[in-house]
Amino acid sequence: MIRLQDLTLQRGPQRLLDGAELTLHAGQKVGLIGANGAGKSSLFALLRGELMADAGDCYLPADWRIAHMRQEIDTLDRLAVDYVLDGDVRLRQVQHELQLAEAAHDGDALARLHSELDSADGYSADARARKLLAGLGFASEQMDRPVSSFSGGWRMRLNLAQTLMCPSDLMLLDEPTNHLDLDAILWLEDWLKGYPGTLMLISHDRDFLDAVVDHVAHLEQCKLTLYRGGYSAFERARAERLAQQQQAYEKQQAQRAHMESFIRRFKAQATKARQAQSRIKALERLEELAPAHVDSPFDFRFREAQKISSPLLDLSEARLGYGEKAVLEKVKLQLVPGARIGLLGPNGAGKSTLIKTLADELQPLAGRLQRGENLAIGYFAQHQLDSLDAKASPLLHLQRIAPGEREQTLRDFLGGFDFRGDRCDEPVVNFSGGEKARLALALIAWERPNLLLLDEPTNHLDLEMRLALTMALQDFGGAVVVVSHDRHLLKSTTDEFLLVAEGRIREFEGDLDDYARWLVDFRARQQPLSTPEAAGDKTDKRGQRQAAAALRQQLAPHKRQAEKLEKELGAVQEKLAALETRLGDAGIYEQARKDELRERLAEQAALKVREGELEEAWLEALETLEALQAQLEAAS
Repeated sequence: MIRLQDLTLQRGPQRLLDGAELTLHAGQKVGLIGANGAGKSSLFALLRGELMADAGDCYLPADWRIAHMRQEIDTLDRLAVDYVLDGDVRLRQVQHELQLAEAAHDGDALARLHSELDSADGYSADARARKLLAGLGFASEQMDRPVSSFSGGWRMRLNLAQTLMCPSDLMLLDEPTNHLDLDAILWLEDWLKGYPGTLMLISHDRDFLDAVVDHVAHLEQCKLTLYRGGYSAFERARAERLAQQQQAYEKQQAQRAHMESFIRRFKAQATKARQAQSRIKALERLEELAPAHVDSPFDFRFREAQKISSPLLDLSEARLGYGEKAVLEKVKLQLVPGARIGLLGPNGAGKSTLIKTLADELQPLAGRLQRGENLAIGYFAQHQLDSLDAKASPLLHLQRIAPGEREQTLRDFLGGFDFRGDRCDEPVVNFSGGEKARLALALIAWERPNLLLLDEPTNHLDLEMRLALTMALQDFGGAVVVVSHDRHLLKSTTDEFLLVAEGRIREFEGDLDDYARWLVDFRARQQPLSTPEAAGDKTDKRGQRQAAAALRQQLAPHKRQAEKLEKELGAVQEKLAALETRLGDAGIYEQARKDELRERLAEQAALKVREGELEEAWLEALETLEALQAQLEAAS
């Protein structure tokens, strides 16, 4: 268990924790949340032993192995797969000792070390490392490239893979989804659900927190408060407490009126039933939980465009790509005022290519792109943060695009993005990634766009700023096209999804749960199983029948295996549910029942490991079965 008792932690003149208390049990998965600068990363450093408490106690078992995600890479010459394998330090030590023993022809040492290698799953290590890399979006050929050949975002993925490779009792992850796309995030969620150790996670992705954690530790006013459940449960509990305060109540009523108006307007316009219902539920939930954010420092709107065209933009029969290489073919897209589109699709399928073309950063290779006379684009992409003038302040940035405006008006506007007082006048060079992103959004909001093109706008933004951006987009009267791994933003601000995949763009009728299932099918199609070749001419009917018969023979055992795994998985999940009900009894945490608690937690951890193994095996069996069925249909 981890226990903080009357803990005080200070960095320089700033006190981060003051008399803080926290108890976490083995196997718990905890989301650590709080304002930027509140001390979340410093608490991680304390648990890793890199900082000492100024007062009080920080206890965790001395024999616990701790894995944490590094923020830098210093071995650029390593191959990607070798870099990931380096995360298992004990494995690398055994492999090194084996080399020495082989060189010395030491038979006794070789026997002992091969036994240690087997107990450390060393013989499957390379395959496991490649599986981690594949889950995080790396293609097979990329795994054997040097680390130096990857960009900064992909290097962070390598650091994450290295962390997951490390056998550990406690895993500390600080913003692991920052550089991931939606596909990789969905994979990481499943991996972390099966992690048997204790997990502490800093994240600004509320859906990710809801999917992974069972408790939330909120760092506020130098104290730690532990809430049971995911982020949504935390919001409900905090909203109930804050709604009792008069100031909170008044702001709640204003937010409620705003959201009720938006929901009514949306219901009147919605045409796609599945996505409409999903979005209405998200909006109504947002309405209920808004009071949990009454103390947010952010409050802004996108200024309304003075003129508008319809359509704003019309793209027809277009071929999009770079140089001579086409990424998307036969693209047809018309954007009208009020359109709200989320782009879905695998990594590298062309979502950013489409956004860049719409933003006039790329020209179509063929086809027609017609822009409305009064089109005014607000374009946000991560590379734009680097184009900010490092020597200029937020105020100066805004003055350059609004030279005739009163300074106080500009300061008031920047205050909505939490640039207040001296922060308005400080140079951007000292700003964090989140502050630069807020400034870039502020400049877009001032310019009165009637079309917003947003490519991963929530990267580096904290939970409060993400909520403020969601509300501002709901209020925006123009058109929106957004690429984001933030599912809450997509559910709350878009009316329809377009799927970008396999060189085409088409309408996606389902919701994000349907998209997750589509991804499973897509991955299965990307790795088709080899099938027996029919003898003679490919058009030979007899050969086709033989191939189909062979596939049917392969199908039966896979079907039985999938059914067996599903049944076993259901039994394990029933046991887990019964066990978690028993762990919900407050009495089991009393001192007199500590042995029983220890046994139940160990049983829970073992069941969760088995659940993860069965779930993974079941999904693999289903993928194999679906691939074989598809091949059978093709052979028929």
